[in-house]
Amino acid sequence: MPRSDSSGHVRNSRDDVVAAALEILDRQGLPDLTMRHLAATLEVAPSALYWHFPNKQSLLAAVSDRIIAGARPAGPRARADDWRAAVRAEAGALHDALLAYKDGAEVVSSTLALGLGAEALQDRLVAALGSGGFDERTTSLAAETMVHFIVGHAFHRQQRIQADTLGAVAGAHSVDNENPVAREPQAFDLGITLLVAGLDAQVRRP
Repeated sequence: MPRSDSSGHVRNSRDDVVAAALEILDRQGLPDLTMRHLAATLEVAPSALYWHFPNKQSLLAAVSDRIIAGARPAGPRARADDWRAAVRAEAGALHDALLAYKDGAEVVSSTLALGLGAEALQDRLVAALGSGGFDERTTSLAAETMVHFIVGHAFHRQQRIQADTLGAVAGAHSVDNENPVAREPQAFDLGITLLVAGLDAQVRRP
């Protein structure tokens, strides 16, 4: 919560700044998440934000970490020895977390590309793969591959949803007359299933 310093001025905590940034992101999107807009929302001078974040990239990294931290698998918890169910649950939860905020996938994608944070994405998938019997290198590469798929699919889906809302999607319906946006959750589920099946085949390979 905001607190006052010795001079009586209100000082926002790091959590306050990240929470306000997330609110702007979700309500208005990434283009409007500027340091100046954020400072105005918090009713402080832009320079006050640099007490917590040296630049916008570090702020977006903190926002990315907060988005990922909000991922909660749905349904009952997978058994500790059922790595397949654990991976599906984590992948679905992380995907949903990226979609929970407008432009959330784009923010996390840029953070990953710059190497500034969002490591929890891969860490959580590595943990889910833990009981699969894979060597360390295979586990790391599999988790990294899943991260690319999860973030890429969520980013694509958010772009399509926004374009569809604006009526800008060319060829809005496929040959079976089904809107591509409506098919994307099925495509995501199939993609994760294929990745898990491929790993399953890998561990059984002589």
